[in-house]
Amino acid sequence: MATIKTSIGRREFLKSSALAGGGLMLSFSWLAGCLPKAADELAMPNEWFELNGYLKIGDNGVVTILSPNPEIGQNVKTSMPMLVAEELDVDWKNVIVEQAPLNTAVFARQLAGGSQSIRQGWKSLRMAGATARTMLREAAAKTWNVPVGEVTTEASVLHHKPSGKTATYGQMASAAAKIEVPKEVELKNNSDFTIIGTSRKNVDGKKIVTGQPLYGLDYRTEGMLIAMIAHPPAFGLKLKSVDDTQARSMPGIKDVFTIRTFPEDYAQQWSDVTSFPDLVVVVGNSTWEVMNARKALKLEWENFDDHSIASTTFWGTKESIKVPGGLENSTQHSQVMAQLSAKPGTVVRQDGNPQAAFKKAAKVIERTYTAPFLAHNTMEPMNFFAHVTDEKAELVGPIQTPEYMEKSVAARLGFPLEKIDIQMTRQGGGFGRRLYGHFLVEAALISQKVKAPIKLVYTREDDMTFGIYRPAYHALYRAALDADNNLIGFHVKAGGIPESPLFANRFPAGAVENYLAEEWSAPSNISIGAFRAPSSNFIAGAEQAFLDEVAEAAGKDPIQFRLDLLDRAANNPVGEKNQYEAKRLAGVLELVREKSNWVQGQPGMHRGVSAYFCHDSYVANVVDIVMESNTPRVEKVYCAVDCGIVVNPIAATNLVEGGTVDGIGHALYSGLTFTNGTPDQNNFNKYRLIRQREAPRAIDVSFVPSTVDPTGLGEPPFPPVIGALANALYKATGKRYYQQPFLREEINML
Repeated sequence: MATIKTSIGRREFLKSSALAGGGLMLSFSWLAGCLPKAADELAMPNEWFELNGYLKIGDNGVVTILSPNPEIGQNVKTSMPMLVAEELDVDWKNVIVEQAPLNTAVFARQLAGGSQSIRQGWKSLRMAGATARTMLREAAAKTWNVPVGEVTTEASVLHHKPSGKTATYGQMASAAAKIEVPKEVELKNNSDFTIIGTSRKNVDGKKIVTGQPLYGLDYRTEGMLIAMIAHPPAFGLKLKSVDDTQARSMPGIKDVFTIRTFPEDYAQQWSDVTSFPDLVVVVGNSTWEVMNARKALKLEWENFDDHSIASTTFWGTKESIKVPGGLENSTQHSQVMAQLSAKPGTVVRQDGNPQAAFKKAAKVIERTYTAPFLAHNTMEPMNFFAHVTDEKAELVGPIQTPEYMEKSVAARLGFPLEKIDIQMTRQGGGFGRRLYGHFLVEAALISQKVKAPIKLVYTREDDMTFGIYRPAYHALYRAALDADNNLIGFHVKAGGIPESPLFANRFPAGAVENYLAEEWSAPSNISIGAFRAPSSNFIAGAEQAFLDEVAEAAGKDPIQFRLDLLDRAANNPVGEKNQYEAKRLAGVLELVREKSNWVQGQPGMHRGVSAYFCHDSYVANVVDIVMESNTPRVEKVYCAVDCGIVVNPIAATNLVEGGTVDGIGHALYSGLTFTNGTPDQNNFNKYRLIRQREAPRAIDVSFVPSTVDPTGLGEPPFPPVIGALANALYKATGKRYYQQPFLREEINML
């Protein structure tokens, strides 16, 4: 049982007060401490408070737990409250879960990204529940005049077994509110968990399947207008002139005007990415009327010149981003990447003497891997509601970075932070796209201009041609084998447009005596951003496909080949900067070997394997492919996962299955190309996603039993399956696949 303090530094971590109706309310900071609140703010009325994380107990014993993070389908709205409920020792049937409002004064990280929600909230959310439980026990002890150590809890009921006295949490809530918050509390031992580690259904499941309004597109308010934007048709262009005469005269149109999302002298946050700050806006009564009026606009565009954008990175450092002028082409991108790959890159890591190792090698294997830009394509189109008045800015919709965008909106409107109210809706997908909230700023500026509540809506074409893509990547791998087929040298040189995907300190770094990692990048005016498992989503597949070729050249079983390298990394590692734990990476390989019956397999199956570490978690895959009419089909995927303690197994399994299908689909079919700055694919008739009939017939998910604190899970299943898929395709077709999408020549795009 761990004892932890309930305060951090000089800030109070927990505060209590009597609720209207005789309940107990605890507000707590998820990462940092709570700022002191005025007494009147701590009284809980029917409406929301400016709190980011809290629980309340009603006098009837019902417990409401607020989930602090944005919900983008990863099910944190269920899993995060489970952490609170576990330590509170409450009956889950009596729990109501609600989405917490944004409050940057309280929360240090209110963000859906990086697969960090559960990992970052693991102790603090549990502490909130444990503190409430401690106060309830002390209240019962005082009421019954018994030692607090004799008061126990079980499923929302307090017990004093020697006297036989019992009370529900609701009966003690008012008394508990008067108890002083303890300076430290004890958390449960893992062996005592009754909620954590058990499967709990999605708390919004019924609302989702019955079509109740949960998403940004569902949001309506009286007098709300619809807004759409027109942006340049190509990257490298800017607005020159607007003729809106016809559009203004069309039925239902209220206004047509231009906005500039971010002024030239504006210091952007990392989440403010946009390639098209100058936009034409059409506002009207309905989506259909606005769409038709937008088509009637007569717009002229012109090339922009090279320029730089001042920005702040996620880690708070300042940077200047160079944006070249010109209209870019995918053929040009390929040529640039090939040229840069042929030149020396920036050395990021070097162990031993890789140059000498390659010179004396008996055999050298060299391969090049590429991948195109990718669009996020969230199921729910981009949208946001805004109602900006002189008094405040009310914004409602799907955003992964509410904390950051609150600052952006405040700075752009010239409002203090306290005048910005961002309410989070459930999101129909994010995958990184909704980390970048330019559309939220656009909505606020539009509302401010028309002095009315509006909803900004992007069509699929708007989103797919507006940017925020996964970069295009290129990686060159080389391996040196000696006369006994031992791996004596390893070299990776990776880059992309406009950033490199390299992780120099991940496997096989630390497992090879002579190791060299170089990187490069080429600037672009095409806006990019995080895509599910950033950078890993390419480099993992390339690395794991290459390792299979090396294993084959060495005449070794691909799993055993990796395990031998990991044994070296675990017992006699090279270097001191290795990011991964070799034994845990080996553990998922061994588990997937066992679960898939790797040695024997099944007749007619063609198998590939991979294993990768990212977002603090470890995933290994075996992909089974069968050939049907000379076409490969994924029959089954085995997934072995080490993500520490699994909070909600059914939700965790869903995440692994979803990430697996997503990785397979993008590797096989998806790609975004450009001709003179214009995306060649602007909707699903040209941009290929995986279809239901192409998904694996079965996915077998196994979790490594663990007592380690939870790590990431939303993103880690995506990258490694691409390598296993490539390796299985080779076994099925006899052809190695080096360029994504793998089936670009075989697929029918129509």
